[in-house]
Amino acid sequence: MAVATATGLSSAEAAARRADQGPNRLPEPRRPSAVRRLVGELTHFFAVMLWVAAGLAFLAGLPQLGVAIAAVVVLNALFAFAQQARADHAAERLRALLPTRVSVRRDGRRQIIEAEDVVVDDVLLLESGDRVPADATVVMANRLLVDTSMLTGESAAVTLEERGTLYAGTFLVEGEAHAVAVATGERTHLASIARLTTASPKPVTPLTRGLEGVVRLVAAIALGVGGLFFLISLLVGNPVQDGFIFAIGVTVALVPEALLPTVTLSLAWGAEQMARRQILVRNLEAVETLGSTTFICTDKTGTLTQNQMAVVEAWTPAGTLSLTGVGYEPVADLVWSGPSAQSPCADLALAGVRCSTGYTVLADGRWRPHGDPMEAALDAFARRLGIDSDADRRQHPNQLRFPFDPRTRRMSVVVDGMVVVKGAPDSVLPLCGDGEAARAVVDALTARGLRVLAIAVGAHGSGTPRSPQEAEQGLSLAGLVALEDPPREDVAAALATCRRAGVSVAMVTGDHPATASAIADQVGLRRPGDPVLVGSELPANDRILAAHLDHDGIVIARVSPEDKLRIAKALRSREHVVAMTGDGVNDAPALHEADIGVAMGRSGTDVAREAADLVLLDDAFASIVAGIEQGRATFLNVRRFLTYHLTDNVAELTPFVVWALSGGRFPLALGVLQILAIDIGTDTLSAVALGAEPPAHHLLERSPVTGRLMNSTVLRRAFGLLGPLIAGLSMLAFLVSMAAAGWRPGGPFPTGHDLLAASGAAFLTVVLGQKANVFACRSSSQWPGALGWATNRLLFPAGAVELAFSLVVLLVPGIAVVFGQAGPPLAGWLVALVSPAVVLGVDALDKRLRAGQRSEARESRRLADLLRISRRDRGS
Repeated sequence: MAVATATGLSSAEAAARRADQGPNRLPEPRRPSAVRRLVGELTHFFAVMLWVAAGLAFLAGLPQLGVAIAAVVVLNALFAFAQQARADHAAERLRALLPTRVSVRRDGRRQIIEAEDVVVDDVLLLESGDRVPADATVVMANRLLVDTSMLTGESAAVTLEERGTLYAGTFLVEGEAHAVAVATGERTHLASIARLTTASPKPVTPLTRGLEGVVRLVAAIALGVGGLFFLISLLVGNPVQDGFIFAIGVTVALVPEALLPTVTLSLAWGAEQMARRQILVRNLEAVETLGSTTFICTDKTGTLTQNQMAVVEAWTPAGTLSLTGVGYEPVADLVWSGPSAQSPCADLALAGVRCSTGYTVLADGRWRPHGDPMEAALDAFARRLGIDSDADRRQHPNQLRFPFDPRTRRMSVVVDGMVVVKGAPDSVLPLCGDGEAARAVVDALTARGLRVLAIAVGAHGSGTPRSPQEAEQGLSLAGLVALEDPPREDVAAALATCRRAGVSVAMVTGDHPATASAIADQVGLRRPGDPVLVGSELPANDRILAAHLDHDGIVIARVSPEDKLRIAKALRSREHVVAMTGDGVNDAPALHEADIGVAMGRSGTDVAREAADLVLLDDAFASIVAGIEQGRATFLNVRRFLTYHLTDNVAELTPFVVWALSGGRFPLALGVLQILAIDIGTDTLSAVALGAEPPAHHLLERSPVTGRLMNSTVLRRAFGLLGPLIAGLSMLAFLVSMAAAGWRPGGPFPTGHDLLAASGAAFLTVVLGQKANVFACRSSSQWPGALGWATNRLLFPAGAVELAFSLVVLLVPGIAVVFGQAGPPLAGWLVALVSPAVVLGVDALDKRLRAGQRSEARESRRLADLLRISRRDRGS
């Protein structure tokens, strides 16, 4: 329906449309309730397996075991729920970007209404500083300048004229406009970004996939072994009920009850370490995922650079002024080179200030920027030359202003009969006649990666110009100013570390490709030959796009939110683990889609932070690299305590195997409750301490740690070396203790207290063997002495607490009898006390032998390479 913009809608029409179209609000995403999220923590695969184990324990007449397992599941769920309480609220933050009240024309007059009452065909009356409440078409514009950075990522405000489009959530920097609403609520462009943010589920993390594989394998082994022992029990003549209860006990004993809380606590520890490195973790599994990262898509401003733009050189036809200083710091050295003794750069600086709205304010010993960073840098430049820009603005206010036009790439003002024009050199220089000398300077400055502005002045004739073209006549070049946003000092080293660590880096930005590539060259991200792509030119085919993007050092400029989303998906399709950085609303969908979303803490929007998994509190790229190191350490720590847990399983299963092979004639060295005491009481704290192992120095000197959690090294050490060793020592302690009680092979086995004492010896040997094993598991290639015995400060306190617990359940008669054991005889004590030295000695010997084998393999490969080169040289 056509709308008469002079009168706007009537109140009756607006009410009818409000009823038909609904409120002008962004759609609220459907999110699981707190109860549902907690239930999810209690019912995932591993939790279900533990619930089944608890139920089986009750069926087997072991209520203590059932209660203990259930408590482990509940406590872990509560802890994980508390850590993940800050869920993804990106769409809710998007709704906060809309204004609450807005001016419209209804019933032929101006009215102020609630923003949610705006309907299609409402006439919006907008002024400088207003945020746009709905998508709208401009019907009247007066010097209209709009900040669209939250949607486009482009820092420069844009000029709009009649029939231009305003988008909900943007705001007017200057001027005024009348616009007709064309889309409200969920039909706006802003709403489409909200839908992109929640359209797809968060990718499954590598850790989740790995743990699911481990849990399924352990569950299969536990059920298989339980079933096997049920059959063996029947074959040796036990009643069916007794065999079933025995099989349940074996199955439950093989379930690593402490693995789930150990993983959660290890991730929480990693999150705490990242916080010390200025990284806030919003999703626990992001700790490990960051360590698995193979491709980083980073923004430019504030992440690679300091986000402190400064004028570093000014050129006039009379000479050049060089400046040193960082950002908006008041102190700077000025060096003038030219034939005249006095620099004319003050006039250039004054013209630049008069053609700008950005400014600086002195606070805490430095100038704080307000408005556009580039224009604030021009104000700081003028102040460094002794110009009181505040006083000049008061004395010489702008009489007429033509805002920056992205098509002409310049702006102009009229002040006291003088026209000042500021913009890109290739836009301004043609207005000034002959500018060959200036063009040569521009080429030299841009080659250094500097951003160059040209400033021209001219006398204003009579009458008021109706367009920039009328005002920009008879100009002469005042000069050029070169600005830089200096890179962070640690960026180059961080990028070099990424390359050594096998992590590719791409710049993904909304900035101009020339600006983006210059910064990329300056910080060392882009090397000669690395491509520069533009968002509008990206291939439509996703497979081709992925092939184009899979390049370390690539720069992708002028990207839209949809482009960033496609980039994240394309790189993930190439089997990359993608980390995406961002700070604006337009970045939120890509942050959600990436394996790991990294938002800026200082300069970022709430929307980006809520959509991300990690938040950089200092906005520094180097913090991402530090996080990768901690993430890799966390992944390896999970492998370490997985090895530690599986070693337990071997030691715990061995007595049942011996019993089965003997046809039930050989007594059980360990009972189910003793195994529970080992799993939860004497191993959990050590496993948690192992999960806090600090990063090794070489973690960033090689490719990302990938592959299965339960890889060949874990399996060999747990099932081929450490597990059988501790199991053998435990059975030796059991046999020696029975022998001390008078047992001889072939004779009757001890009963009563003697059998309980032998079982206590086996229990103590496993406990002490595991205390040594926790140190052995700190590295798969170095013995603990090489690492430093005290470098993990948690291991000794954890071991001391667990040892105290084990002595209580072993030596306190009332408690020991519940667990089916008693204090061992002297012979059992001797075997138990020797077992830690045996474990560490065998482990050190194994590592030394394997180091020699690796050295021989490397030497063989080296000799083969030399032989191949020699043959090639002879052939040539």
